[in-house]
Amino acid sequence: MNKVARTTIRPVRSLNLLSQEEIYKLSNSRADLHKLFRDCALAILNTDSEIDDAEEIFKAFADFDVRLKPQPRGVMLEILNAPAQSFVDGKIIRGIQEHLSSVLRDIIYTDFKILAEEAHDPVHITDKVFRILRNAGVVKPGVTPNLVVCWGGHSIPRDEYDYAKHVGYELGLRSLDIITGCGIGAMKGPMKGAAVGHAKQQIKDGRYIGISEPGIIASESPNAIVNELVIMPDIEKRLEAFVRLGHCFVVFPGGVGTVEEIMYLLSILLHPENKQGIPLVFAGPECCRDYFDTLDNFLRQCLGDDITQLYDIIIGSPEQVGSKVRESIENVHRDRHACQDAYYFNWQLNIDPNLQRPFIPTHENMAALKLDLALPKHELASQIRSAFSGIVAGNVKAFGIREVAKHGPYNIDGDPGIMQAIDDLLHVFVREQRMKLGQGERDYKPCYQIVRH
Repeated sequence: MNKVARTTIRPVRSLNLLSQEEIYKLSNSRADLHKLFRDCALAILNTDSEIDDAEEIFKAFADFDVRLKPQPRGVMLEILNAPAQSFVDGKIIRGIQEHLSSVLRDIIYTDFKILAEEAHDPVHITDKVFRILRNAGVVKPGVTPNLVVCWGGHSIPRDEYDYAKHVGYELGLRSLDIITGCGIGAMKGPMKGAAVGHAKQQIKDGRYIGISEPGIIASESPNAIVNELVIMPDIEKRLEAFVRLGHCFVVFPGGVGTVEEIMYLLSILLHPENKQGIPLVFAGPECCRDYFDTLDNFLRQCLGDDITQLYDIIIGSPEQVGSKVRESIENVHRDRHACQDAYYFNWQLNIDPNLQRPFIPTHENMAALKLDLALPKHELASQIRSAFSGIVAGNVKAFGIREVAKHGPYNIDGDPGIMQAIDDLLHVFVREQRMKLGQGERDYKPCYQIVRH
């Protein structure tokens, strides 16, 4: 591994003006806060690496560290044994420097201002999400709705990546900006395509917003197109940030993480108190027709045939996707204007507390999930979302991987039809290489097992 032994940089933007008290707190931060910043900083500096396994990254750069050095004019970052690809001729790449500053900004604000508060009811949680986004400068009042959230896999074949990029190009031509999970694959493609579309339209302030969280950023480091990065404190606030900011959703083929996101959004759309919808489009090239047939069947088996009313499936034709999204966002614009809701943040959306509370994927919590067809549809979707959250953790997140290594696969129990649907879907993901295989294993060994009665 090529490493840069030592360098110092100064944070940019909002962190170049800090009070003496803030500098003192940063320089004397708790060990857990320093570790959080170190891990996220390493993920940022690992951008464009071939490695997407968090444990492997941490092992390869066990000697990496980042230290805060107080200065009369603010604070400096001393970086030791950093990945070399983030430097050119000994100087850190400007985009990487800005992303490091964004991570430090969000960790500081979250720890000093957000986590110190004891209120955890839904209204206060939404308020916290808003304030984190506002502090990051992502919330922009007075702007006509134009934010498209794009979800999909970070490890995808070239033809799927090219399709996502073409869709992004069509969105950019229609003056639409992009929000993704900030990684590569179906997250980078739409941003890269939109950048070309924006350039053709002479749009010089295109927005490519990446929203991540500490548990997943190491395996999905920010891609080079991201120009606004936000690190939310947990996956639930990250998902809420997507739905509060976005005006339309486009979902490309992905794996378990993408299904988790879909179930989160569908749980909200199914909630009886949410009268206004959120446009949702599933899109992929012709080679992904079977993928979306499988996904559509899975959703029908779990949530009933009526679920198809909440999304459109478009195979091929990126131009059709662009037109559909533009039309949908114009409808959102009219609806928000009619009800006097803010364009920049969907305040009126009702999000169930179960979707806001962090789900910790312990073996006990996974075994306690209620996957029962008798549940109201929005509650069942929420429970399925938690199941997939645990599978994501056991598959790619450091905590979940350690849990599975220590205690064995998660046990998942529930209605036989739902269990079969989940198992069938995940086996398709494995066959299509959308779900990571065990390291060094020739046969697939899942991080979960279904309890059969």
